[in-house]
Amino acid sequence: MAQNKVTEGKGRGRPRAYDPQTALQQALGVFWNTGYSGASLDSIATAAGMNRPSLYAAFGDKHALYIKALEQYWAFAAAAMQEALTDNALTLEQALTRFYEGQLSIYFSGDGQPRGCFAIGTATTEAVEDQEIREVLSQRLSRLDADLETRLQVAVDCGELKADVDPAALAVLASSLLHSISIRARAGKSRAELTALVRGAVKVICAV
Repeated sequence: MAQNKVTEGKGRGRPRAYDPQTALQQALGVFWNTGYSGASLDSIATAAGMNRPSLYAAFGDKHALYIKALEQYWAFAAAAMQEALTDNALTLEQALTRFYEGQLSIYFSGDGQPRGCFAIGTATTEAVEDQEIREVLSQRLSRLDADLETRLQVAVDCGELKADVDPAALAVLASSLLHSISIRARAGKSRAELTALVRGAVKVICAV
């Protein structure tokens, strides 16, 4: 199926076409670097290569655009998580290590300073007063806990973890580690330092 295009006139001649997914990715980058409050529609439009009317036509207002960017980020990040957690050929230690290192690749993917997790770095601030953002964030964090719990339950069932381990509680601990490395990345910790932290923490989780 052909992707939808947004067209924008510029003087006379054929209107220019824009790929909404590419434009959304550019908008996500602006939000990621500056936060929701710090991002202006003008800066987003410039990054996306669109004018403001075209931006509105494609995505709605700034809030609607941010929600779309947040959903796109979660879809991308969750795909990498699922790839690690559902690979039956991996031990629990290998799966968790790949899970965290995959997210570190995202946290350090910017051209400038490490940006950490887009959701943790931007949505947590706005969630205090914005119900829609709070609900999206809460739903996605709950899904993360559930996915980790499923993998940890598999480890219990096959004897990699002790039978009396609480997979739900351990899943919250494992997701908390993910949030911690996101914050530390944004605070300036190097990828090497965070990789070492992850590998040490994974050994602790697997030894429970």
